[in-house]
Amino acid sequence: MMTALRLLPVILLLSAAPLAAQTPQLAPDWAYPDTPTHHQVAPPPDFHRQPTTEMKSIGAFDGQTDVGSAVVPGSSSYDPATRSYRITSAGYNVWYTRDEFRYLWKKMSGDVSLAADIAYPDPNGYGDRKAVLVIRQSLDDDSKEAVAALHGAGMIHIAWRSDPGVRVKDMEYRIGSRGGLPGGKSPDSLVPAIAKRIGIEKHGDEFQLYVSLFGEPMHAWGAPITLHLDGPFYVGIGFCAHLPDKLDTAILSNVVVENRAGKVR
Repeated sequence: MMTALRLLPVILLLSAAPLAAQTPQLAPDWAYPDTPTHHQVAPPPDFHRQPTTEMKSIGAFDGQTDVGSAVVPGSSSYDPATRSYRITSAGYNVWYTRDEFRYLWKKMSGDVSLAADIAYPDPNGYGDRKAVLVIRQSLDDDSKEAVAALHGAGMIHIAWRSDPGVRVKDMEYRIGSRGGLPGGKSPDSLVPAIAKRIGIEKHGDEFQLYVSLFGEPMHAWGAPITLHLDGPFYVGIGFCAHLPDKLDTAILSNVVVENRAGKVR
């Protein structure tokens, strides 16, 4: 007579994902850029981080600040031989009602001319990353400001925040032979050639964007915007990776920063 055998079930406990893939997000969910399953939105109205400032001069600038204190600290260096600033930063955006970016600045009053050549060493960075020329009232993340920017994908814009905590408005320029270009992109065939140099001029309460598309002399681009800033205010250059927890780098060179209008070149 054969003895019956009872087969006990073997239970395998499988985790929903490998442990390495369960690393928690460093930044809030709203701060991450658009993907097929996620849309970046404005931060909550009461969300702010205090700036992190190094009172250490660098080139023409008197201080360096992580405006909005991104979850990964930024850094900057200056090469006097090439007169170039290397700015490394994370940061979800310079947009909406608050900003996160690495900012090299000096205090000024009155009229200002500010310009720079811009290059991105990593060709694979996020397309909406922004090298910026910024004139702002304070170092707070929601400060009044005027911003000229060159995006990684080639778009140029001039933007402004009219009061603390107010959402940014802007005028955007996508360079190409036909309209309807999506998102922040300029045509791939033109991106290597266009807008290597941008500038912004403050003349009283008017701020004018300047552009050199193909190496020609700088010229005014689009209409000026109007914004009142009380002196002294902050004037400088910066960079935002558009990734809240990952660093990227921009190089800004041949920088003009003068305490008078009419000197963008």
